[in-house]
Order: sequence, then C-alpha cells, then structure tokens
Amino acid sequence: MDIATRVYNHKWKIDPIIRSLIDTDFYKLLMCQSVFRNKPETEVTFSLINRSTTVPLANLIDEGELREQLDHIRSLSLSRGESTWLRGNTFYGKRQMFRPDFMEWFENLRLPAYHLERIGDQYELTFEGKWHEVMLWEISALAVLMELRSRAVLNDMGRFELQVLYARAMTRVWEKIEQLRDIDGLSIADFGTRRRHGFLWQDWCVQAMREGLGSKFTGTSNCLIAMRREVEAIGTNAHELPMVYSALAAGDTALAQAPYEVLSDWHDEHEGNLRIILPDTYGTQGFLDHAPDWLAGWTGIRIDSGDPAAGAEVAIKWWQERGEDPQNKRVIFSDGLDVAKIAELQGQFAARTKVSFGWGTLLTNDFRGLVPDDRLAPFSLVCKAISANGKPTVKLSDNPEKAMGPRSEITRYKRVFGVGDQEPIEVVV
Repeated sequence: MDIATRVYNHKWKIDPIIRSLIDTDFYKLLMCQSVFRNKPETEVTFSLINRSTTVPLANLIDEGELREQLDHIRSLSLSRGESTWLRGNTFYGKRQMFRPDFMEWFENLRLPAYHLERIGDQYELTFEGKWHEVMLWEISALAVLMELRSRAVLNDMGRFELQVLYARAMTRVWEKIEQLRDIDGLSIADFGTRRRHGFLWQDWCVQAMREGLGSKFTGTSNCLIAMRREVEAIGTNAHELPMVYSALAAGDTALAQAPYEVLSDWHDEHEGNLRIILPDTYGTQGFLDHAPDWLAGWTGIRIDSGDPAAGAEVAIKWWQERGEDPQNKRVIFSDGLDVAKIAELQGQFAARTKVSFGWGTLLTNDFRGLVPDDRLAPFSLVCKAISANGKPTVKLSDNPEKAMGPRSEITRYKRVFGVGDQEPIEVVV
C-alpha cells in the first residue's frame, strides 16, 4: 500500500478515520459485555482530556471536520462479517466468548449523541448515557482527534515530501523490529490503537511486526485489524472498571472493596489468560496488600504506571508471600515502552517470571523529529469516565502525574486506600 498517496488524497475526504465499530481495542468489548451483564443501568459521563496543553487541538482541527468524523461514527453498525467473527471466532482459546444476548444488543447498537464545544484553544468533548453504550466512544474519539491532528500537519505537504516522510518512519519502525528480533524469548503485542498516527499506519505496523518478529509477535489489541490480518486479538480489562465501581460505592467501607468487586465479577465470566490483574488504579502496593487470597491464583498482572521494574518486583514478592511461584505467572508491561526499555525489562525479569509487552504509542505514532518543529510528535490525550450516576470518578495511579478527579475526592481515596507520598514520573505517551 502506498500510504503517502492515500494520505495525500485525504484532501478529497477519502478514508473515514473510524471504519467500523470494531476498530477499537479488544478489552473494550470484553469490558462492555461485563458492564452489559453486571451494571446495565449505570449512567456514565466520559470526557476527552488533553494532558499535553501545548498542543492546541482547536486551532489545528476544524470543528466542522471533527463533527463530520464523529457523525460518521454514529452511522456505523456491525457488518455481517464482523458479527460472525465475534460470535464464532476463538479468543484466548475459548469459542463464543461473546454471549448471544450481548451480541444481539451490539448488532443493533448505534453510538449515542456527543457534546462538542470549543473552550479556548482546546475542544471539550463529552459523552453521556448508559455505561455500556457510551464507553464504546472512548477509543474512537481518541483515534479521531489523533488522526485529525496528523492530517492537519500533513495537509500542506506535497506528494514527494509525504513519500519521504513515510519512508523515514517505516525505516524507523523496521530498525526497532530488527533490534527486538534479537531478544530471546520476547512476547510482544500491538497496543497502539488509542494514540495511533492513523489507521493505515497502525495496520502497516502490525503487518511489519508480524513479518519481522514471527512468533514473537503475539497479536494486536485492534479488533478490526486482528480480523482482517488474521492475528490474535489481545486485551483484558482497564482502569475504567474499578473507577466506575468505586464511584458507585456507598461509603468508605464499600469503596475499599470496590476494586475487588470488579474482579469478582470478572472472575465469574473469564478464566485463564483473561484473568490478568490491573492493580494500580488506587496504588499497586495497597491493592495487593489487601487483596483476597483467590486473586493470587490469577494468571498475571499488567504494569501500567510508575516504575515498571519496581511494579514487577512488588508483584513477584506478593506472589511469593501468597505461596505462588512467580515463574508460573505473567507480568505484562504496557506503559511508555520503546525498544531500549523492552530489552531492559526482558533481561531483568525473563528468568523470574513470564514476561510480555503491550507496545503502544511509540510503535504506532513515533514520528518524533521527522517534521519541522516536531509537529507530529505524539502527545498525551485520554478519554476517561469522569462520573457515574452523578458521582465523580477518581484515579490515583502509581504515578501522581496520571491522577484524576476532584481534589477532595483524591484526598479521600488516598486515605481509604492508604496511598502515601508518590514519586512523580514524566508521562511517556
């Protein structure tokens, strides 16, 4: 595929950014089914948050074009082939992962309305409604804003300039793949949907990883690409679940138990490699210190904030204290990864536990230094649940730079979950 020509032709509105309701991360669909089953009446508000305030999205992206893309997403529904793939495919060794009642609902879904307003040089974009409906806006909204920003920067570039740009970017990705190829025992997947440079680019990166790494490449989080390229769809769950369950909790005692209630519901639905703990929503150490014994029997842990090596050490120690052999467990690293950090963590932990990597932004959006003023450098854009049934959500994280929520509620959550002083770490997109 000549990506440069396709990008050049975007000026004639070829290629909608979101092509399908399954152009999303696999974990969103798994979580959606869980919410559909366990919390179908919960009302949630999602909001777009640009952590990189130096990127003036409202100055770069035309509001009419943004609305056009968002309205297009609302017109989408599952195709027959997509429904067949979800209903009949084998995921994580299990057929019919998605239940008939969920699939019937999903097949008739149209995403609910959005609210868009310009505030200064940023956009305020929110989604309100039933949790299992509005949650599916998250990845699509992020992908649209990221790609419209890319298109805005690329719009003034000529055909040959674009060809050279993508040749350089392809070379960069391939050089990374060549370095990863030399790492013994590597297990790595694409987690780059939410902050990708563009759909075509993510699709190219997945194909390059598949050819360059062979069996070391385990799959992609993107369902549409997984279906089209016949690779594994990868993903489990995210911070969204404990954030909303916690917001719904009545009182401090219920709040302290909410993150475990989430995983109890998950335990009833899934087994094997889908039983992966994401412990850092309100601090990894405190979460593990108070975790019920049955959680130690889960397959592994995903490390998504703070110092990754420190997080892995905490997990290994916890398993040992609970009588579990860390060598039979899996640690998935997924925060701010690039080749050097992947190699370092593999070397540090491969002999002590099963190690996997979910490689995100610096796989699917590493255009750093390739255009003047670094205008294509990736930036930190998130879309989070900010309230549930009218109550604010909170995320503490192992990195205070990623904390979110009203200050008074952050203070309360820190008290309830016993989170003390934390070391700030620069957020790597």
